[in-house]
Amino acid sequence: VQLVESGGGLVQPGGSLRLSCAASGFTFSSYVMKWHRQTPGKERELVARISTAGGSTLYADSVKGRFTISRDNAKNTVYLQMNSLKPEDTAVYYCNARIFSTDYWGQGTQVTVSS
Repeated sequence: VQLVESGGGLVQPGGSLRLSCAASGFTFSSYVMKWHRQTPGKERELVARISTAGGSTLYADSVKGRFTISRDNAKNTVYLQMNSLKPEDTAVYYCNARIFSTDYWGQGTQVTVSS
């Protein structure tokens, strides 16, 4: 199983970024996918999750209305569109798949929101 995130970077408050997570080594379309984030000294928190076919999504209250999770099962990729970014969104963002009770994580991508 391999998860590779990309798309992070430095953005000004109010800006947008689109994160991608390319998956391999498992049947991507059969598993719920999630995005988490973590800042130093804090626990990793769930940001968004998406069902296998993409018809059901869930968001943390802190990102509702600003972030959108989506997936392309033909490309084995899950996305996180982040709009109206705030400084408190600064974190390392990780994609995650739970397969047979084992959590798999990517290496993470840094998002920094600062003027």
